[in-house]
Amino acid sequence: MKDSKRIALVAHDNCKKALLEFVENNLEALHVHELIATGTTGGLIERLLNERMPEREKERGGVFKLKSGPLGGDQQLGALIAEGGIDVLIFFWDPMEPQPHDVDVKALLRLSVLYNIPTASNMSSAEFLVGSPYFHADYTIREGYFSEYLGRSL
Repeated sequence: MKDSKRIALVAHDNCKKALLEFVENNLEALHVHELIATGTTGGLIERLLNERMPEREKERGGVFKLKSGPLGGDQQLGALIAEGGIDVLIFFWDPMEPQPHDVDVKALLRLSVLYNIPTASNMSSAEFLVGSPYFHADYTIREGYFSEYLGRSL
């Protein structure tokens, strides 16, 4: 993982405000990285960045937006994780509200564990992650406990 990370940002509806607060409070740390988000969340983040850092966003091209989570965005993110296209997952998920795409959410979180990528699920864990010395440095992800399974011969 290079010093410039590919950071996935996702939030359920009841958590979008908290994720936007996190992004706003960490603009300096986040703006140097490539941001990838599911649909609605990505639009909200892009609007925030355009308001706070318009010149930087014009240079960078904004947030790369996938589909909305319930329309397949969580699965798109999962595919990116499996292909090595995501370095960090920040997913503010709502444990109190049933989600119509709950199986997709579980699959996404499963892949983040399987491929051993840093994952934050709330404000505190996201701030700890951004505050890590590895956040802006090269870092080698160690193989997860499942590497034997992934490398098995059939």
